[in-house]
Amino acid sequence: MQPGIQTRAQTTQLALVQHKVLRNTYMMLGLTMIPTVIGAIAGTATNFSFIAQYPIMGPLLMLAAMFGLMFAVGAARNSIWGVVLLLAFTFVMGWWLGPMLQYALNFRNGGQLVGIAAGGTGVIFFTLAGIATVTRKDFSFMGNFLMIGLVLLIIASVANLFFQIPAASMTISALVVMLFSGYILYDVSQIIQGGETNYVMATLKIYLDIYNIFINLLNLLLAFSGQRD
Repeated sequence: MQPGIQTRAQTTQLALVQHKVLRNTYMMLGLTMIPTVIGAIAGTATNFSFIAQYPIMGPLLMLAAMFGLMFAVGAARNSIWGVVLLLAFTFVMGWWLGPMLQYALNFRNGGQLVGIAAGGTGVIFFTLAGIATVTRKDFSFMGNFLMIGLVLLIIASVANLFFQIPAASMTISALVVMLFSGYILYDVSQIIQGGETNYVMATLKIYLDIYNIFINLLNLLLAFSGQRD
């Protein structure tokens, strides 16, 4: 086979693989919304009084459990168990929305704000994913900046668990929305550019982007537009 023909064949093959990963990722992403919603419904009916008793240890233990599940998904990403563990992870994440949803629904317009946060998250995701898909621009240059921002926000969030400063919480939420919006561009671009070839891991990354945007957008809406009874 001539070099030019061989190169074109390899390029075509790579494009097919990228398209398959992107298609499977979006399909899997849609599927993860089912256990997330089921978990969220279960979460709203759960008594989370242990969080009030242990305001620091409760969230930290939950974070440890979530990171453990994420590690398990990564370890099993090439088998059917990766899909099973991913769905289990999204159920737990949905359940962990319970305290925030319970808090939101205590507002007179809480249900409306939850819907606005969900709709706003959808608009952000489809817009940015569309930009990354249509332009096929390589956003890998954002990786280091996003990682540094993530580390700083984690440190700030943990510190605010101790200090409980409302203004700091609002600032962190706004920055998280911007950071994970950037991560949507980066993660979708990684699939398109061939940097991520496993749809389970791709789904996990984009799911976390969407999840973090939603909870922080809802936090901002409740702070600025929540109407108490």
